[in-house]
Amino acid sequence: MSKRLKIYLGILIAIIISVTFIEVSQPTVIDWRETYNEKETNPYDLEVFYKELGIIVYDGEIKNIYRTPYEFFNDEYDWKKYEYKIEGTYMNITPDFLVDPSSIHEMLDFAAEGNTVFISAKEMPRYLRDSLGFSIKHEPRIVSEATFTFANSRLANHHVTYKKGISNVFFSYIDTLTTTVLGYQKFKEDPKKKTYTNFIQIPIGKGSFLLHTQPATFTNYYLLKDNYHKYTEGVLAYIPNDDIFFDSPNKIQSADGTNNDSRFRFIDSQPALRWAWYLSLVFLTIFILFNIKRKQRIVKVIKPLENTTVDFTKTIGNLFYETKDHQNVAHKKITYFLEYLRTEYFMDTQVLDEKFCKRLHQKSGKSLEETERLIKLVKILKKKLFFDENDVIRITDAIEKFRKKDN
Repeated sequence: MSKRLKIYLGILIAIIISVTFIEVSQPTVIDWRETYNEKETNPYDLEVFYKELGIIVYDGEIKNIYRTPYEFFNDEYDWKKYEYKIEGTYMNITPDFLVDPSSIHEMLDFAAEGNTVFISAKEMPRYLRDSLGFSIKHEPRIVSEATFTFANSRLANHHVTYKKGISNVFFSYIDTLTTTVLGYQKFKEDPKKKTYTNFIQIPIGKGSFLLHTQPATFTNYYLLKDNYHKYTEGVLAYIPNDDIFFDSPNKIQSADGTNNDSRFRFIDSQPALRWAWYLSLVFLTIFILFNIKRKQRIVKVIKPLENTTVDFTKTIGNLFYETKDHQNVAHKKITYFLEYLRTEYFMDTQVLDEKFCKRLHQKSGKSLEETERLIKLVKILKKKLFFDENDVIRITDAIEKFRKKDN
């Protein structure tokens, strides 16, 4: 070991020891961040709620989601039967419910099949607000003692007055023709003395969305204080006694999508160890940069000839990808396919019934099962409201497979 390396290691060890001593000697500080982690005991975490949830929903199981809602629901869909393999309630409690449009599509489809989606958040994405027809507003100047009540008179004994820490986030607009108001909030020092809506139910197909604007009511701080747990029990009374698919932004997951505690989780949970780890990485990087040496001369890079055909194909592909008009593309695929059947087999495509499938089976030489599966997919996509990239891929593959055997 060279003298310079010994100096570097000595400095690094001294810094790590100093930082560790400083961090350990400091008093424990309560973490008031709104992390909403169901495995932590900080004031704004969900450990108490998560443990009690399994007792309240006694006929169902609590199943954690370790991926995006889109990935989870898409894997739980049976494409042969065209229905979900699971049923129950999707639940997400977080300060800001920020998910991609594809996940919202899956949640809408999941609810339409007769399931429930429960979201408690102070902020929800615009795509969800536009799809369900509601708006959320925040009055930051109104922060005082607040009373939360329910529209259902049978839950009158679950009304609770929160002394502090509640902000005025409410539904400023709802579609009164379809939306049911379930709960209200009223602030003591509100100059307008208004009652605001904070809990609603919106029907979607056979199921519904339960939307709530006060996620803090489910945290450890409030569930362990006074009688605040009564209000939480009142909210949960609207959730079916079935399986709950609990989603959290604080999950640790492995490559296969299962729960797996990270080896560095304990280091990350301790400020002293976390800073020691970061400093070690920094000094290791500096050491490598100062001691790196080339073992051979630079090899001249010969630029290969460009393939303009590939570039053109990539450009067209990127243009299709960026438009994201999956509904338009899927409908055009179906239109061109039906035109193909009319010109190739001289068939009337106005009514796609069982008789049509049998005639197409006889004329095309395809199996009856394959023909019925393709026509069923065409009929489903023609009625579907929300499309994603997978829908375009499925109809494209099905049509190409059908026509390929003709050639």
